[in-house]
Amino acid sequence: MSRVNFGAKPLMYPQPVLIIATYDENGVANAMNAAWGITTDYQEITISLGSHKTTDNFAKTGAFTVSLATEDEVVASDYVGIESGRKVSDKFERTGWHATKSEFVNAPLIDELPVALECKVKSFNDCILTGEIVNVSADESVVTDGKVDLAKFKPITFDPFNSAYIGLGKRVGTAFKDGMKLK
Repeated sequence: MSRVNFGAKPLMYPQPVLIIATYDENGVANAMNAAWGITTDYQEITISLGSHKTTDNFAKTGAFTVSLATEDEVVASDYVGIESGRKVSDKFERTGWHATKSEFVNAPLIDELPVALECKVKSFNDCILTGEIVNVSADESVVTDGKVDLAKFKPITFDPFNSAYIGLGKRVGTAFKDGMKLK
């Protein structure tokens, strides 16, 4: 096997496309796209962020939601990552998205993105946001037999090698079961 070296870069696949939503001090919804995030504990998410309108907002409200971008909303999801909320105050209007206030935290759920983590800010230090996951909600349109159905949900991932968004493919195995064949 011969390897190609890419250097020290944040290249890992797959990366979820995370859409972070917050309210500002006037209750106006804002959203941004973030690729560098992961669940880091059972009820915790960690996301690498610079300084944004979103960070200004959650510093005031103590809350945010993280929706997972979908194939149907790829254009709007990309837009909120390339447009600054500090320059454009109506990002939600431009995307055509609608906000519904979370029951659990002072942050908006994006109606058009069916799966969301509803979070309280635990800390934001050195550009690392750590949030407590208070609730995970899913629109019933993507739920089958009490579980999120990926075929209905159609989440996307970010391909950092090619600057592309990729839809998820078919199921290839069963976690915590298939490896039992080697025990």
